[in-house]
Amino acid sequence: MPVDIGALADDLALETASLLGVLDALSPADWARPSPAPGWSVSDQVSHLAYFDDMSVLAARDRTEFERLRDEGPPNADRITERVAKAHRGMAPADLERWVRIARAELDAVYRALDPSVRVPWYGPDMSAAAALTARIMETWAHGLDIADAVGMEWPVTAALRQVAHISVRALPNSFRAHGRPEPDAPVRVELTGPGGDEWVWGPEDAPDRVTGPALDLCLVATQRRHPADTALVAVGPVAVEWLTIAQAYAGPPGSGREPSDGGAPG
Repeated sequence: MPVDIGALADDLALETASLLGVLDALSPADWARPSPAPGWSVSDQVSHLAYFDDMSVLAARDRTEFERLRDEGPPNADRITERVAKAHRGMAPADLERWVRIARAELDAVYRALDPSVRVPWYGPDMSAAAALTARIMETWAHGLDIADAVGMEWPVTAALRQVAHISVRALPNSFRAHGRPEPDAPVRVELTGPGGDEWVWGPEDAPDRVTGPALDLCLVATQRRHPADTALVAVGPVAVEWLTIAQAYAGPPGSGREPSDGGAPG
């Protein structure tokens, strides 16, 4: 079935509405609160989203200029994100919120008009416009969750969680590569329960390696927002078990993840 870029944009709009709803509820002091990401405040999370929205738009509009800006910065993805955070720490909360609103509206307008298969550059290999938009959904969900966690708010669960789960599963080979491990030959069957009780599945039905559980939990683990021990995920088979310890839905070097809340180990 062809990818519907409009449907992906609609899912991003759901996450955008959640993000803006959380930002609107913040007090001035909340913007300076530390977030679950070490060394990052709520403001850093917002500037990160706004900056890479802008870069996503530039990647779609002007490959040459995007590649120039990308290549003049530090080669390590971690250092790029830290540079972005440090560069915008003097911005007032109102300016940050205005920036993310404008950047997100432009991102929506530009990507809705693209053929989903067109290739756009990024900080690794080129990817399709559909994949780029899915990545923005995942980033909004993960960083929005960090903001909500920082101020003790609930992050709404929307239908866009399906896209976060999808990119989490598709990133399985990259999770191994990012950690310097060979890509597994054995397929993994993933059976997740969506927030509405529906079942989301990937992989061959007869695969001996399997991961089952709530879709929300896999998304939390693959975006490294929760330790597998703090979820209801069940892994069977060596590849599936190893994957949950290194799952990474985003590109770049391996992240450190989160520690288990009680020092436990995955089941």
